[in-house]
Amino acid sequence: MTLLGIDTSGKTASVAVCSENAVLAQNTVYTKLTHSQVILPICKDVLKNAGLELSGIDGIAVSAGPGSYTGLRIGIAAVKAMCFALNKPCIGISTLESLANNVSVHKGTICAVMTARLDLVYCAVFRSDGKTVTRVAEDEILPLDELKSRLESESGDIAVVGDAAEKLAGERFITAPPHLKLQLASSVCAAAFGKKLGTPDELEAAYLQVTKAEKDLL
Repeated sequence: MTLLGIDTSGKTASVAVCSENAVLAQNTVYTKLTHSQVILPICKDVLKNAGLELSGIDGIAVSAGPGSYTGLRIGIAAVKAMCFALNKPCIGISTLESLANNVSVHKGTICAVMTARLDLVYCAVFRSDGKTVTRVAEDEILPLDELKSRLESESGDIAVVGDAAEKLAGERFITAPPHLKLQLASSVCAAAFGKKLGTPDELEAAYLQVTKAEKDLL
């Protein structure tokens, strides 16, 4: 199976084409432009570099949240459009699960943590045997102090990944290196392999908190 992976959940825009055993092409850009301006051109370039047409892939995996509200909507809308047009299956992947796959070589506990608002973080805990990442806790939004308290019960060193990784400081915490700390589309694909792909009308964002527009309405 060959998947196109897309991540627009954070400050990076990332696209990859992956088989189950290889990353065929990938481009990740830390961009000041909006994702709507860059994501489709990057898709075109990555597919060209992989020697494939969009019609030649088996499906598309996209980061479905948590993350930037606008960024998630842009990525999901693009995937829906491509999959409806080409009658391809797709799947939404937790941004936190994708991040955990960045550091899957760590044998032990992995904590994926992203900045939310104020002192809140998006977080989830996983474990890896050095190859396969397994979820331990569901995606949550928590005060940073509460997350630190929960992690005290974990044994051994803890690999931390995500844009809030530096907020977890201490001897037991191993921060992912810069090239693995933020979202990567190849990790979206890695998390998708083995999962059942669905139809584009089933694809939805998982924000984990009420959007600003909803708050304003209330």
